[in-house]
Amino acid sequence: MSSRHAPPAPQARGSYLHFLEIPTRWIDNDIYGHVNNAVYYTYFDTVVNDYLIRQGGLDIHRGPVIGLAVESLCRYHRPFEFPETIDAGLRVAALGRSSVRYEIGLFSRGEGHASAEGHFVHVFVSRESRRSQPIPEQIRESLKRLLVT
Repeated sequence: MSSRHAPPAPQARGSYLHFLEIPTRWIDNDIYGHVNNAVYYTYFDTVVNDYLIRQGGLDIHRGPVIGLAVESLCRYHRPFEFPETIDAGLRVAALGRSSVRYEIGLFSRGEGHASAEGHFVHVFVSRESRRSQPIPEQIRESLKRLLVT
């Protein structure tokens, strides 16, 4: 493979601004003895939504505005397995009127570079109509704290 097609190098732990510990579960492993690739997206979803609920005040049950995932990507550098605790790093790469692009790095304990990383895009919409809505101010303010340029 030529260098122009080489995947980007894993990001350093210090490039992420917020972390959440996520333990792997027995059910996360697949027949090959490591965490199945699809499960990584649940880790992405967990760190993002935990932050939105705890720091942004997102009311997932009754709030008038919700975030819908419209895009995601994951690059795998090193596998995880059960039992292991993952440090999920989070930052915001782009913050628009109604959308946000999160970047997530998944780290093994004590490791300086991501074992997996990717992005996740939310568009905020009305719970009722599913039409685009501005990001609620409390959520926007919490996301600004994670914004990197």
